[in-house]
Amino acid sequence: MSGWTALDQELAHWRDAGREAMLWWRDDDAVDVTPALERLIALQHETAAPLSLAVVPAHATEALAGRLAGEPAVDVLQHGYAHVNHASAGEKKAELGLNRPAMIVLGDLGTGWMALERLFGARALNVLVPPWNRIAPPLVPALPEIGYRGLSTFGARLRTEPVRGFRQINTHLDLIDWKGGRGFVGIDAALDTLVRALQTSRTTTAEPIGVLSHHLAMDAGAWDFLLSLLGRARTMPGVDIKPAHDLFASREQRV
Repeated sequence: MSGWTALDQELAHWRDAGREAMLWWRDDDAVDVTPALERLIALQHETAAPLSLAVVPAHATEALAGRLAGEPAVDVLQHGYAHVNHASAGEKKAELGLNRPAMIVLGDLGTGWMALERLFGARALNVLVPPWNRIAPPLVPALPEIGYRGLSTFGARLRTEPVRGFRQINTHLDLIDWKGGRGFVGIDAALDTLVRALQTSRTTTAEPIGVLSHHLAMDAGAWDFLLSLLGRARTMPGVDIKPAHDLFASREQRV
């Protein structure tokens, strides 16, 4: 059975249950207008899939803000502060860990949010995407206290709301094989990961399933697959691609 056939069959299970699978698309590490960003926006236009762009505040440019001003289908999320690794030698990379005092880490995030708000206005959502998808668990309860309404990392979430009223919506399929040459993971591996995530959502977690891209690091295979997946998903019965501003809306807004 091909991966595409397995995806079709999984979505048929959703339809048989009278349910609709939710996908969303997040792309990380945006800072400036580049040929790769233009390719990303062109792909968004071609597929009509809403894009959630994680922007690094410390390096974001006025040019990026100007370029996105006319792109209503692109939401801006906060990608940490400067995407700088503060982990000790031998530890996994992390900007938002416990290697610095919590007040400094949270202060950086606040500074980053002010930068995004200045550049992007209402386009910026107060949703945090930690660099390398890592944040120290003790920092999470402080995020809503400093104004965040959501968090997005990678993998199945432990709970819908880590803190009351504070939503976590993750990504589950990373198109890049970071440990195996940094190329595309491959069509079979990508579709297998996606189908398994959808199965888990259908039977257990009921969470939106996120596709994660990195426009600055993708090879031709990753670009081609992303175009195929998003293009098909927009026309497949039983699946809907949601924008971040809907997924992270407050409970009152969703009613």
